[in-house]
Formats: sequence, structure tokens, C-alpha cells
Amino acid sequence: MKNEGISGSPRYKKDVKGIRFRAIGAAFVRKWEPMISPPVTAHFVTWGIAALATAGVILRPLRIPEAVWAVAGAGALVGLGLLPLDAAGEGIRKGVDVYLFLTGMMLLAELARQEGLFDWLAAWAASLARGSASRLFDLVYGVGIIVTVFLSNDATAVVLTPAVSAVTRAAKIEQPLPYLFTCAFIANAASFVLPISNPANLVIYGSHMPPLLEWLPRFALPSVLSIAVTYAVLRWTQRDALRQTASADMKVPTLSRPGKMTAGGIAATAVVLMLASAFGLQLGLPTCIAGLVTLVAVTLTLRSSPWRFLREVSWGVIPLVGGLFVLVEALDRSGAIHALSDYVTVETQRSAVFTAAGSGILVGLVSNLINNLPAGLIAGMAVQTAHVPPDVSSAVLVGIDLGPNLSVTGSLATILWLTALRRDRVHVKAWDFLKLGLVVMPPALLLSLAALLLP
Repeated sequence: MKNEGISGSPRYKKDVKGIRFRAIGAAFVRKWEPMISPPVTAHFVTWGIAALATAGVILRPLRIPEAVWAVAGAGALVGLGLLPLDAAGEGIRKGVDVYLFLTGMMLLAELARQEGLFDWLAAWAASLARGSASRLFDLVYGVGIIVTVFLSNDATAVVLTPAVSAVTRAAKIEQPLPYLFTCAFIANAASFVLPISNPANLVIYGSHMPPLLEWLPRFALPSVLSIAVTYAVLRWTQRDALRQTASADMKVPTLSRPGKMTAGGIAATAVVLMLASAFGLQLGLPTCIAGLVTLVAVTLTLRSSPWRFLREVSWGVIPLVGGLFVLVEALDRSGAIHALSDYVTVETQRSAVFTAAGSGILVGLVSNLINNLPAGLIAGMAVQTAHVPPDVSSAVLVGIDLGPNLSVTGSLATILWLTALRRDRVHVKAWDFLKLGLVVMPPALLLSLAALLLP
């Protein structure tokens, strides 16, 4: 056998290709640098790549998955020499707690879906409605609150939405949109009741998550107002559709033993996470462990392989979030986030209350332009760097969580909600959602911020 030596090895060839790719990228940057100062050129290219990648995540051109755009943007920054490889690795490492949290929650949500827990909850709500369309609306809203608070807003969008859609068909509801809109709006409106209610909460605070005993009194009244106002406005805007009739002949399916175990696993996870939050611990690892333990328990009971659950989990969310962390790290290295942090610091010194209120409103609106996950990453890094008072960071969190109720592009949960509807061949126009969001979101956001900031 011919010995190719080091130069013929696959690893050597891979390294050479990588060097050539980076060299081409560096040459591209050098070519355009003489036009303006080098730092400015690099910053413009960095911002442009980040903007294009974010637009791809939101708009999904050619139906290319969101994760592909985020990872491609991160790869382009590294390949063009705009972001060192070790800096990209640092950006990825900053998201470890979020990856673990999402993994645990997605496992629990998939177990609940396949074992019929959400179908059981939705059917149970429909049976309690006893033929009343308006009462069914109230019960679906209540179930949505429970799922969002204890399983995160993404679970409400991904798993509860198809269950509600199936129940409206079984109940012979002619206009199902009020119930489906409920799943989308409550997913964001109830997402700051607990730290675990929205992955964006972990992003805002990072490793400095407030303990549960500090979180609850801070966000209790704003959460109640957010949920109540969103309900009241939805109920009012959908009043004509809720005059329809619903079938009273709804049978609640029997919840299987694995389904009951899944429900127990979710309840135990909620207790563990509240204890972890009470002691100021990060939430990612406990969530992941709880999800894995529940998965093992259910599969042992079923005497089946865990693969049938694992293969249905939307694993693309993990590289999507990782790519976004890298993009935000590049923005941080370019000085954009540092400049934003300095501005927030100066404004906070002038008036902490006005800065908090303005920040909450601004990030709420911006979330609808670039999605609340990258907006949360940028805002989170800015407020952590600026060491702002709790009121400012809290207002930013409310804006990031509740602001996306304006449009279909506002949050990952709403995008996942749209995807779930399309699988059921239900199509909601972006304009129709925006018209409703313009009525629902502003009063809920303003009243929640007022409850948070006013003495």
C-alpha cells in the first residue's frame, strides 16, 4: 500500500481547505478595506451578515429551515475572518444552559404529545364546555396558561395547538380561529410567570437569574395583568365567532399509564425547577436531567426503544440557538452591543424609570422585526454589561416576552404555531394576525410595564 504521508492524509487535506477558505475570506475583506477604514469595513460586513442570517431565520426563503440560516451566518463570519474561531466557540458555550433547558423541555413535550396528555387535556376542557363555544374558549385559555407556565411557550405552540385544532374538529366548531389564536397569544402573555415559562428568560439574565422568591413578587402583578388583559381583548374581538354552537357529545379519552407517568414527570420537573430557582441555580441541567429521567421511565414502562420519541423532537432548535449566539457574539466583538450598553448606562443615570419603560417598549417592537430570540440575546448582553438596576432588566424581559404578540415573526413560539397550523392545513395570514396583534399587544404591554415600574 502506497504511503501518502502527512500531506496525503484526510486531516491534512481538510486543514488545507480550511486555510484556503479563510485566506479567500481574508482577501475579500482586504480588497474592500481601502475604500474606508478597516474596522468600519469589517463591522459593516459583520452587521450585514448578521442581518441577512436573521432575515433568513424569520422569512425562511425557499423553505430552508431556520437553523440552516443561523449556522450559515455563523460559518460565514468565521470563514471570512470576521470572527475568530475561539470567539465563535465562546459564543456557543454561552448558550449551554439554554441548550440543556430546551432539550429537557422538548423531551417532556414530545412524551406528552405521543402519550396523549395534551389531547386528554384539550378533550377534558371540551367536555367541561358542555356545548358552549364561549366556555370552551375560556377553558382552552386556561389550559394554555398551565402549559405555558410549567412547560414553556414553545410547548404551547408546538403541542397544544394541534390538540386544540383536533378538539375543535371533534366539537364541530365552524370557526376554529378564536381557539387557535388563543394558543398563540397566551404562549407569550403567560411566558414570564416563572423563569421556566420562556427560554428567552434564560437569555436575558444568563447566569444571573433572580431566585424564585425574588422573581415571583417582581413579576406576579405584571403577569396577572398580561394574562387578564390579553384574555379580555381576545374575548371582545372574537365575540361574534364565540356565538357559534359546539357539540356537547365529547368523549374524554382514557389517559394511559405512560401518559400519567409523563404528567407526573412534568409536575416533578416543575417542582425541581422552582427549587433550583429558589436557590439561584441555573435551570438548564435540572431540566435536561428531568426530561431524560421521564423518558427512561416511560420507555421502560412501554418496553420500547426511546428512539421513537427522540426522532420526533425538533432538534434543529439547538443549532438554531447556537448559531444565534455566535451571531450575537460577533455583534458584541464589533462594538455594537458595547455602544448600546453605554447608551443604556447613561440614560439610566438620567432616569431609571423612563429608561426601563422605553427599553421595554422598544425591545417589544424590535422583537417583531428581528424575532425575540436574537433581540433577547442582544438586549440581555447589553443590560448585563451595563449593570443596570433590576427595573430596567425586568422591563426588557417583559418587552421580549410580551412584545412578540404583535406579529407572526415576533417569537419562535409564534413561528412554531404557524408551522403546526400548516400541518393541519389551517392558514393564517400575517396581516390578519397583525390586525389582531395591534389591538391585543399594546394594552397588555403598557399595563404590565406600569405594574412593574410604578410604586
